[in-house]
Amino acid sequence: MKTNYFFSIFFLAMVMSCSNNAQKLVVEVFETSAAGNKLTKILEFKSTQNVSTIEINSDTTFQTITGFGGAFTESSAYLLNQLSKKNRDTILQAYFSQEGANYSLTRTHMNSCDFSLSQYSYSPVEDDIYLKHFTIKDDADDLIPMIKDALKVSKEGFKIIASPWTAAPWMKDNKNWIGGKLLPKYYDTWALFFAKYLDAYQKEGIDIWGFTVENEPHGNGNNWESMHFSPKEMTDFVEFHLGPKLEKEGYADKIILGYDQNRAGLKEWVDEMYRDENSSKYYSGTAIHWYESTYAVFEEDLQYAHHKAPNKFLIETEGCVDSEVPKWQDDAWYWKKEATDWGWDWASEEEKYLHPKYAPVNRYARDIIGCLNNWVDGWIDWNMVLDKQGGPNWFKNWCVAPILVDPENDEVYFTPLYYTMAHFSKFIRPKAKIIGVHQTDKELQVTAAQNPDTSIVVVVFNEGEVKKNFKLQVNEKEVIISIDAQALQTIVLK
Repeated sequence: MKTNYFFSIFFLAMVMSCSNNAQKLVVEVFETSAAGNKLTKILEFKSTQNVSTIEINSDTTFQTITGFGGAFTESSAYLLNQLSKKNRDTILQAYFSQEGANYSLTRTHMNSCDFSLSQYSYSPVEDDIYLKHFTIKDDADDLIPMIKDALKVSKEGFKIIASPWTAAPWMKDNKNWIGGKLLPKYYDTWALFFAKYLDAYQKEGIDIWGFTVENEPHGNGNNWESMHFSPKEMTDFVEFHLGPKLEKEGYADKIILGYDQNRAGLKEWVDEMYRDENSSKYYSGTAIHWYESTYAVFEEDLQYAHHKAPNKFLIETEGCVDSEVPKWQDDAWYWKKEATDWGWDWASEEEKYLHPKYAPVNRYARDIIGCLNNWVDGWIDWNMVLDKQGGPNWFKNWCVAPILVDPENDEVYFTPLYYTMAHFSKFIRPKAKIIGVHQTDKELQVTAAQNPDTSIVVVVFNEGEVKKNFKLQVNEKEVIISIDAQALQTIVLK
């Protein structure tokens, strides 16, 4: 009896051990933190105290992911050409290779923008209504080579969204690069402009996935290139001019995104964009920016936009940390709350709460997670590369980019924002589905997606100054993970 007793205890222990092993999730964990991790693979978790729960439900699905990435600007492309071939290649590999951030969704500008070296248009000849003199020669030295070289690096390819900041001054009522409106007599010419652009870039071997109709149609305070549209004016232009022109020229498959400005104005715009079946026909979705607040996500506005057009795209096409010269070789600054955004200096007292001092990494991580949890399917950063000043920029509108360079000394600085973007772009791939998450620790910010290859990706952000532990559960399996203070983690479940 004694032998049988010990045999039974041994057998029970073995069964429990096998059961525990069978229930354990197999995961890979990558962390970027204020303490110094940079997409570092974490292999060991020691503490299991004060464990909260994050439960993933892959049976609950939401939007399909279009992609993540940044923008090709003349400023970024020019800077790349000032570097050694080695550093230029390093940056392109970092953004577009599978070993790097593997960007899948990008943006570029049509005609010049604030992050151009000067002001220019592809339609330089006045009253050229048939655009016989259309030319993209201004893109030939820097912008086109950057895009072509990125395409060579990318194994899966990436989508490109093109956005105009303004038509040439001769098409506008104020005859100026800045502000004003497109004259109605040039609506057909401006629609033709989009088709000509597609033709020209196709000849260069570059396929443009789609357009936003106008970058920031409310304007930008009359500071740099802009052209104003009301919701009705833009929708009329799309319904009666741009959509039919692209259809006629054989480009009916091209994506057209409306609005392309801050989320606080979403409701008015989507109501007009999707006012009826005819207007909805040509709009593929809605583009948004984050500058109304780089802290608030505007969940209600995003939810409204999705439910207004549930089968359309909802893409963040631009976001960056602005209003300051970036800090060079100073990782700690990107985790500190001393950083501001453009509203800090000018916002009224009633709106100051939208523009708090907030760490740049926090802005990116908080916003991307918040967007993914509220139906946004793509998130595009602004400039991929800027210099130590936050330019070049003809208006001196300095901004931060994930990668900064010093062309004079041929130096490259990968800021923590590069790794923050990669936590999403590298692991959550196009056609992934956002899936259900339930968490008990509301101080953690969490989103999850299931990739086309069925792998599950969980992104967790701990912006607090205390290390946290959580139990990650999927179906009947679980694993206990620790996340450092001020840290972003991507967890991949194979």
